[in-house]
Amino acid sequence: MKKRNWIIGAIILLAILLFGLWYYAEQVSNPKVVDEIINNPTGERATEVTLIELPSGRSVPANYLQEDNLVFIGVDGRWWREFETGPKQVQLLIRGTVLRGSAAVVLDDPNYTKDIFSRLRPTVPKWLPDWLNGKLIVITVVDTPPATENIEDE
Repeated sequence: MKKRNWIIGAIILLAILLFGLWYYAEQVSNPKVVDEIINNPTGERATEVTLIELPSGRSVPANYLQEDNLVFIGVDGRWWREFETGPKQVQLLIRGTVLRGSAAVVLDDPNYTKDIFSRLRPTVPKWLPDWLNGKLIVITVVDTPPATENIEDE
């Protein structure tokens, strides 16, 4: 009986901890990052973090890698599921410039994902299992609106 109570207590504590981490990221950390990349587009953080507007209308900061007309994002949360049914239109804010493109999640090419993540996330521990390394979103940029347009204006 004591062992069972201990296990239940540990599960409750873990659930509270996970909720606390999620809440901190969503309500404290993410708003600060968003504010910084909008107000300081030439800053160090803006060279690594984009603001992506998802098909649902939600905007999320995420690390990115841009190569020509492709932008790669590694997603650790569940929002990658918005792209499960195929490519969707998104909007990005990268270094003060609004970009539009077609985004898709890569679920069936682990070698491609590993290659991109080696540049996008070079500090991820090698021992970490691939299933914990997030999902890869590939965005093909198709439109760059005028420089005066802002992601928050839409």
